[in-house]
Amino acid sequence: MARPSLPIGTYGNIRTETLGANRFCARARFRDYDGKTRDVEATGTTGPAAVRALKERLRDRATPNDDEITRETFVSKLAGFWVDEILAEERVTLQTVDRYRTSLRTAILPAVGNLRLREATVGRLDKFLREVAKDRPSAAKGAKVVLSQMFALATRRGALTSNPVRDTARLRKPRRTVVALDTDQLEAVRAAIRTWQQPTPGKPGPRHSGDLADIVDLLLATGARIGEILALRWEDVDLAAARPTVTICGTIVYVKGKGFFRQDWTKTDAGYRTVILPRFAVGMLMARQLDADQNSYDAIFVSRRRTWLSPQNVRRQWRQARTDTGLEWVTPHSFRKTVASLIDKEASAKNAAAQLGHESEEITKKHYIVKPAVAPDSSHILEKLGPGPGPGPGPGPGPRGNDSAATEAN
Repeated sequence: MARPSLPIGTYGNIRTETLGANRFCARARFRDYDGKTRDVEATGTTGPAAVRALKERLRDRATPNDDEITRETFVSKLAGFWVDEILAEERVTLQTVDRYRTSLRTAILPAVGNLRLREATVGRLDKFLREVAKDRPSAAKGAKVVLSQMFALATRRGALTSNPVRDTARLRKPRRTVVALDTDQLEAVRAAIRTWQQPTPGKPGPRHSGDLADIVDLLLATGARIGEILALRWEDVDLAAARPTVTICGTIVYVKGKGFFRQDWTKTDAGYRTVILPRFAVGMLMARQLDADQNSYDAIFVSRRRTWLSPQNVRRQWRQARTDTGLEWVTPHSFRKTVASLIDKEASAKNAAAQLGHESEEITKKHYIVKPAVAPDSSHILEKLGPGPGPGPGPGPGPRGNDSAATEAN
């Protein structure tokens, strides 16, 4: 009868032999994770030392493969293999790859880059992520995404039997209150921009353009993202229609080594949308169209060099305009939340989600609408907790009730 095979990942009897003075060898048959049984050996100055060395080698045994990734591979080297893979597959955008690289450079590699894969245990990775999350919750979330994909690659290549990142604890999510602007605050925003755009006598440098005011108006007219507004071309606007529209069909992105450019698709598929413009935006665009300078991109908003205007540049201008106005909390995304909250109030959350280009109405409700949760009407049930009928007619107790009168009688 044939001898039964060893179970996957186990070894048979350990044999030792003397190789020379103070030199011993320990050997065992090990059934690898690919199903093949191989001889594994280790040496030591004594027989027991050789056996201990062999057991350590068997413990750390990785699946033999033709790949460069094993349990002995450093996390930093795995990161390089992973970045090469996602670039080759083109499954994420270049700006996302840049964001991943930033997470690797600033958080992951300084902390765990020198660990070997077998040393990157659930406990070590969990501790690292918790440390980052103390001060930078969003950075910890990004680091966990990157680590999970890296170790998934190591698992697919047979270097690990499971992905340790999956068993790390859930990261806390900071609570954020959705804040939108009211009418007075919107007027304060426009007043701050008008003041900032006024020429300052004796101040060097080029005069401020009227772009910032128009960009804010278009943000409020559409609910679009700042990158989507800056990517608009005149061909995306139909001002001659009975109900003028603008089609959101691209966004401005940044890629290291390439700079800012127009990406011909939006953040999500739902982001590709046509919205009807309110009258104040139509008037603004018509006025801009009359004075528009030609540029090779057909862009509505361009820099002084006739290139795409960057979101960072607009944010910088707004930070300058809002100085000492009490509007430091207002960002371009605040206008998007203002649009969503108003549409939800006057129409519905479904309409707000469609206007903003969200795939899910729940995203709009959770992150963009200033509105408390409305509990179901249970007032008829709670009525049972109300006070009962009052006492009937007749004289009531004295100042201290019946007990007081009884005490005095005694």
